[in-house]
Formats: sequence, structure tokens, C-alpha cells
Amino acid sequence: MVRIEAKYENGLRCTATHIPSGKQIITDAPIDNHGKGESFSPTDLLATSMLTCIMTIIGIRAEKKKIDVNGMSGSVEKTMTTNPRRVGRLEIRIKLPNNLDLKELNWLKKEGCNCPVCFSINKTMDVDIIFHD
Repeated sequence: MVRIEAKYENGLRCTATHIPSGKQIITDAPIDNHGKGESFSPTDLLATSMLTCIMTIIGIRAEKKKIDVNGMSGSVEKTMTTNPRRVGRLEIRIKLPNNLDLKELNWLKKEGCNCPVCFSINKTMDVDIIFHD
């Protein structure tokens, strides 16, 4: 179990502390929701969590099979929807290194899409995961 503590700092900003490491992150409400948009919003963190979870799982699986995925990169685009306001769509793009053979590539794609965040997302959210080289 991991504990995270948060404090409301006023101005629609929160500071969250990861208790085991002491590291902090700041969230701001986005401009389109009455905020300053000076940092990640809570829904930006959700999108970022999905992207980095997929990449982390690929890294874990690759290490176990001694597959080099150094240089893997990715991006996520988040689209909000209304009634209720929520994340409606995530478009995730992951670029894997060119040194992978087809078997390794297909296996890592499958493994990455089985990350814990993917399994935790509401099924009403449209998620499109695109792998490219």
C-alpha cells in the first residue's frame, strides 16, 4: 500500500506528496475549468498515468526477456466531455525502438496493453492505443 497526502493551496491548486519518497507534484485546475492551467490538472495526471503505465509494463516485460527498449517514447492526447465533465477519450501513441523483431514487437504491445491503469479505467472512456515506429 502506498500513501499519498494532498493539501489544497487555494486558487484551485493542490500539492500532493508521495509519502514513501517525499516527492511532490502540483495540480492546477485547467483554464477551461476556472483554473490557471499552470501545472498538470488531475485529469492530465490520469492520462499521463495510463501512458507511463503502459510504457513501464513494456519496460518490465522487456527486461525479463533481455529485450532492449531504450529510446521508447510516447504521448497522450486527452479529450474532455461534458454531462458529466470527464475524460471522454485518450489517444495514446507509443514509439518502440526499431531494433525489435516482429515477434518481440507484437508481444510487447500485448503486454503493455495489460497494464493496471488500463484495467482501472471506466469502460465508457474511449481509449485508442497506437504503436508506431
